[in-house]
Amino acid sequence: MTPRPRPKQERAVQTRHGVLHAAAEVFEERGFAGASISQIIQRAGVTAGALYFHFASKDELAEAVKHAQPDAVIPHLEAAGLQRLVDLTLVWSFQMQADVVLRAGVRLVTEDSFSSGDPSSYDEWVAIMAECLEEARARGELQAGVEPREVGACVVATCTGLQLYSAAASGRTDLPERVVNMWHIILPGIAVPAVVARTVVNPERVRRALTELD
Repeated sequence: MTPRPRPKQERAVQTRHGVLHAAAEVFEERGFAGASISQIIQRAGVTAGALYFHFASKDELAEAVKHAQPDAVIPHLEAAGLQRLVDLTLVWSFQMQADVVLRAGVRLVTEDSFSSGDPSSYDEWVAIMAECLEEARARGELQAGVEPREVGACVVATCTGLQLYSAAASGRTDLPERVVNMWHIILPGIAVPAVVARTVVNPERVRRALTELD
């Protein structure tokens, strides 16, 4: 049995979470270059010492926000194989509207794409999606010759473009519908017909599930 964290440990966890959330808010509003440690400290309501206890620099904070993106999505999933992948993208589409850490991570990664060219956050998503697709292949859900990592990379690239287009067109309010359209195009090309027929691509199902969890 894992021992329950002591009160001091709990406070440290809460402080770290509060700093990360505050940093996400500032990064989303101002981007990496426009954000400052003093702004994050003020937003989090902590001392500089408390912030630096958990994060050594603004760069380290930004990395933590970028790599926290999957935490906003994966805990909400229960399905398996290809349905899990579809659900993952639909949960992501709703959480992009609701979760500031996810949105800030996306902004930071997008900025990186035009500066450092660091693909690690994209690669992390590709690995998560490829794992779903590997399971789908083991379950006999994929057509012959479909490579999980190639499809995962395609879905990540498509979702990246979809959220940018949706942000400009509607403030991301139509992102779930755009994800549905994506799957209507992609599914017939990767899944066997019986799996295409039974895979549920319904944003309302995911919306209800998220509401119940909240």
